Amino acid sequence: MRALLSETVPPFVRLGEAPDPKPEPGQALVEVRAFSLNRGETKRLATMEPGSVTGWDVAGVVRTPAANGSGPGEGARVVGLMHLGAWAELAAVDTSILAELPADVSFEAASTLPVAGMTALRALEVIGFVLGKRLLVTGASGGVGRFAIQLANLAGAHVTGLARRTEGLTELGVDEVISSLEPEGPVFDAIIDAVGGPVLGAAIGRIASFGTIVNFAATSDEPVSYPTRTLFGRAPGARVYGLMVFNELARHASGTSDLTRLAHLVAAGKIDPQIDLVADWSEAAGAIEALLNRRVNGKAVLQIS
Repeated sequence: MRALLSETVPPFVRLGEAPDPKPEPGQALVEVRAFSLNRGETKRLATMEPGSVTGWDVAGVVRTPAANGSGPGEGARVVGLMHLGAWAELAAVDTSILAELPADVSFEAASTLPVAGMTALRALEVIGFVLGKRLLVTGASGGVGRFAIQLANLAGAHVTGLARRTEGLTELGVDEVISSLEPEGPVFDAIIDAVGGPVLGAAIGRIASFGTIVNFAATSDEPVSYPTRTLFGRAPGARVYGLMVFNELARHASGTSDLTRLAHLVAAGKIDPQIDLVADWSEAAGAIEALLNRRVNGKAVLQIS
């Protein structure tokens, strides 16, 4: 089969040949039609074993159902999440994180849901009831941020978005858009943080007592620093929760149901995947460069021609 293979020299990826996957009994063999790009998987390309196939988000059609009888049947249109292997014509996907798609949800839209959509969904479920509460989303113009804004808006939160590029955020349901987080200002009942570094440090200084900060990424390599008393003294009971979507799904075994919920919200027009770039996978190098250089507002998706 054809696949995008890692390389040790820029752009660290090339289209080539790889062995077909051999599904385990609980895996379906999926013909991949589209996958979306995530910063985490693209940043680590340079450190991978040459010739490896990475990729987390996958959308396509079931060629061979799981041997143990679980999951969708042959010909089903599906979306799923993988630890590795989505950037290929064929993927062996665990049926525990594989969901059928409504007819009117495209493969491109579906491919944005596993990592970005489920990270936002899980972050809000960690936070809990947000109706009428003040929620801050940092890195709001990114893929997860845009999903988080829409889901929080549906749940009745008052949403503030922190982003360097703010275009289109108001249309998603943000009540307030800011470009920096000052030390002084209103506190937030909950914060979803995609940045880390000084932004996470500033967020700790703006969380309410018994509030929750969910951090799921570190686009800044700088250390997190904050006056300790701003947490235990000013906001007793507040917590910082580190979220990794793979670990969350292993703990809750909710992958299929989460993907199903998100896909039906897309089908109903209640959330928009916010795809900013769609390209053929032969143009992967340019798409990856655009993503890493922050020229993508939302999600980047590659189609398998």
